[in-house]
Amino acid sequence: MDAGVRLHWWQTRWFVVAAALIACVPLIWPDIPPIVDLPGHMGRYRVQLDRGAHAWLADWYDFQWSLIGNLGVDLLIEPLAPIIGLEPAVKLIVMAIPALTVAGFLWIAREVQGRIPATALFALPLAYGYPFQFGFVNFALSMALALCLFALWLRMARLRRLRLRAAVFVPLSCLLWVCHTFGWGVLGVLAFSAEMIRQHDLRKDRQSGHWVASWFRAGLGCVPLALPMVLMVAWRSGADVTGQTADFFYWRTKIAWVLMSLRDRWLWFDVASVAVIYLVLFKALRDPRITYSRHLGLSALFMLAVFIVLPRIVFGSAYADMRLAPFMLAIAVIAIRPKPGMTFRHASVLAAVGLAFFLVRIAGTTVSYAMFDRDYDEELVALNHVPVGARLLSFVGHNCHNDWRMSRLEHMPALALERRLAYTDDQWSMAGGQLMTVRYDAAGGYSHDPTQIVTPVRCRGEWWRPVNYAIGRLPRAAFDYVWLIRPPTWNPRFAPGLVPVWRSPTSSSVLFRIDHSVPAPEATDEELGIPHYIVEFMRRRRERLIASGAIGK
Repeated sequence: MDAGVRLHWWQTRWFVVAAALIACVPLIWPDIPPIVDLPGHMGRYRVQLDRGAHAWLADWYDFQWSLIGNLGVDLLIEPLAPIIGLEPAVKLIVMAIPALTVAGFLWIAREVQGRIPATALFALPLAYGYPFQFGFVNFALSMALALCLFALWLRMARLRRLRLRAAVFVPLSCLLWVCHTFGWGVLGVLAFSAEMIRQHDLRKDRQSGHWVASWFRAGLGCVPLALPMVLMVAWRSGADVTGQTADFFYWRTKIAWVLMSLRDRWLWFDVASVAVIYLVLFKALRDPRITYSRHLGLSALFMLAVFIVLPRIVFGSAYADMRLAPFMLAIAVIAIRPKPGMTFRHASVLAAVGLAFFLVRIAGTTVSYAMFDRDYDEELVALNHVPVGARLLSFVGHNCHNDWRMSRLEHMPALALERRLAYTDDQWSMAGGQLMTVRYDAAGGYSHDPTQIVTPVRCRGEWWRPVNYAIGRLPRAAFDYVWLIRPPTWNPRFAPGLVPVWRSPTSSSVLFRIDHSVPAPEATDEELGIPHYIVEFMRRRRERLIASGAIGK
């Protein structure tokens, strides 16, 4: 578009700032952002900050600083937490993620299209995509930064500041890799696809549009982003690094991830919202007044190819392919551009509908988070009865079905570590994957995630224990308290010596103190809900996975 064309309301800087601020609204009310894995990370941050002040933390957890591609929030916590406190620091960082994501979407659209197209507003709700709801905070932060850095990459190319871009992006790419490897990888894919188009356009008159030369030159142009490959090799070749890469080409699951891109609480609302995005993408194929940008269209196709090839587990980190789905859709949406014949009236109608879609999704997420926050407030009263430094074993109720609405309580036990410096059994333990591993050997098979999850019966293909088995076989000498968080129905006969300290007036949650003078119940594995041969099979399988490095000890 010509520089003299008047900007419409959705194309102004004020709108970009307003949209970024609106994206923060759902996170204003909750004390702790109610996203699944975040409380577990907060427990690790507490050990990170206070391990030297409390000797018992070193008895339970091993924390060692090392250069790995998964440190985004961990590093930001270091300067912020001493100033404003750990929980406010976490909340501030998490609130910044959707704001940066929205700003990144709109900035990319502006750089590629010349003006922000009205259809770009339909991509904004994807800032609260399923990976963010799952609590992959380092990943989500790296993706938000990757989007903004990609926009900067495009801008510096447009201004022909290529040497400066090369110099600037060497350190920036390294910092992005440290935040999370995934963000660096996505930036590389986006930058390469954009550079291919730029190189092709520069040489199409001389080489008749030959793509091979453009491919080669695009690779050379992206060399400033390559230094983290050295860091990656150094990280993954460490002797203590564990974690497998597995589960390729699960087609049904991949299709499900795309449909779940906006998964939060209400299935009908979330699926209908994804359907709106698909309608917009379909409209771009059929409407003669809009089309797809070659730059972002190619980027979306590259991301689709990566999504197809990417396995479910990468270096022991699960849901790797799922994380890409919302961003793949977002890039496809912001790739839509108006043709010269589009009228202001048509564009303004699209912008109004897109804004309404964004605001409705933000309102729904705000209500959902307020409801989850109420659940947190009700359950966390139990921590008033947990002594500082207690050895706490927690069991969170679950079922064998993949319910659309996750309870967000799955890692609530870690808040006992964060607030009361108590041992909790929900921490991840994978050497090389994060800075902390569990070392409390007395806990045995009850030491780390996912031992905190209990179910009514044994769930096929899962490590979760039936609630009666979990309670009946817990290593009593290793713990002082047991916290049941909304457990399924269980038999008190298998819990002798568990003395109630607190009961929730609104749910089935209860906090017990263990009376160590009372012996464990005498019951067979079958009585507790698991046949003996299954127990042996799971024990041997766990030993094999530990030996292979797939899981920590």
